[in-house]
Amino acid sequence: MNFETRTGPDLDGDAPTYPPMDVPEWYRDAKLGFFVHWGLYSLPAWAPPHPPGGVPVEDAYAHHQYAEWYANTVRITGSPTWRRHQELYGPGRTYEDLADDWDVTGFDADAFVAELVAAGARYVVPTTKHHDGFCLWDSATTTFTAPRRGPGRDLIAELHDATRRWDTRFGVYFSGALDWHVSDFPPIESDTDLFRFRRADEWFSRYAAAQVEELIERFHPDLLWNDIEWPDGGKGGDEYGVAALFRRYLDAVPDGAVNDRWGVPRHGFLTREYTHVPDILDHPWESTRGLGYSFGFNQAEGDEHSLSGTALVRLLVDVVSKNGNLLLNVGPRADGSIPDLQRAAMRELGAWLQRDGDAIYGTRPWLRAGEPVGVPRAYTQSATTVNAIVLDPASGVVELPGDLAGDVLPWSDGSSAVVRTRPDGAREVELPERLRGEPAVAVRIATVNS
Repeated sequence: MNFETRTGPDLDGDAPTYPPMDVPEWYRDAKLGFFVHWGLYSLPAWAPPHPPGGVPVEDAYAHHQYAEWYANTVRITGSPTWRRHQELYGPGRTYEDLADDWDVTGFDADAFVAELVAAGARYVVPTTKHHDGFCLWDSATTTFTAPRRGPGRDLIAELHDATRRWDTRFGVYFSGALDWHVSDFPPIESDTDLFRFRRADEWFSRYAAAQVEELIERFHPDLLWNDIEWPDGGKGGDEYGVAALFRRYLDAVPDGAVNDRWGVPRHGFLTREYTHVPDILDHPWESTRGLGYSFGFNQAEGDEHSLSGTALVRLLVDVVSKNGNLLLNVGPRADGSIPDLQRAAMRELGAWLQRDGDAIYGTRPWLRAGEPVGVPRAYTQSATTVNAIVLDPASGVVELPGDLAGDVLPWSDGSSAVVRTRPDGAREVELPERLRGEPAVAVRIATVNS
């Protein structure tokens, strides 16, 4: 589902004027951000993992594999989530009742953000309010918040302050058009329901806008990441409308980045969720996914559902070679701790970026993303190099294409590369034995004009 194509309603002559929504250079340079899906859904922390081949389309929502969708799935009578909830909590205990049980006593925001930065994060985007309507900051708009219920703490303020102390960009995720706490619709059971069962009235439009205004005023986020569009009642020229909200945001944060999920004919970067993009996109975009098949922590997932460190490195390389950023999600447990399975892959990614991060950060696409034949590789370029990132270092040798001229630079440890010219004129680079077990290896070629 590509959200930049979902715009409406058609307001014709009453359509508002939107400010320019250029994608800032800091965002294009950053390449790697971390989503943090942590919320009330992290208490039950459960969704049914899909078998190989998935589930029938008519069961996709009753068997929703996103644990952060628990508040919807638990209302679908007979669903695996509904059955498990009855067994664990009893038929009279609702999802929202769990808010008083959420204990974050041992959570340390600085230590948490340190893990993300060590993994290579250049920006951090926590979920401030997901579709369940539970706000993780101290909002004046509702009492259904972390400071006023179980946690008793402003978790967004803590994450914001820690991220700033780590000199890292801070963004906010916000569920714009879905808020099940202040809605009275049946559960969503299809993609059609996703856009039908949501409020579009003036009161809710003002409510959503007021919450985003609070986030902008308090945190000056570098990035606004909205989800599932915006209420239609707030798409006009009113002061609470999204066009006016964009203007006030960009006045407060002139180099702010905005995504494409607003349901209006203006956007910043594109988003692609659990989607493989086959080639370079002209417009800056962002790939987002969890380390497993859920964003919120799902205790039912195991190794077989999660990306290894090697797969994670190669995903990042693929996305960056095609003009994208990777917004990788970490889904903490309810207490704020990062599960070992996620932490291990993150640390492997961070170690690789420590060595070859200059072939990722601050780069732009080359003439093409990769090669259709030969040793798998992807290309990026910076001001002085083209980087051929070899995705199968075990092969030992990589051939450089004829249109990639320039000297092969030393390896990241300073040792010289061994380059051979074949009788047909093609050049081959021998990959050092010590690097052949790595998930990927960057071969740096000086650009001819550098």
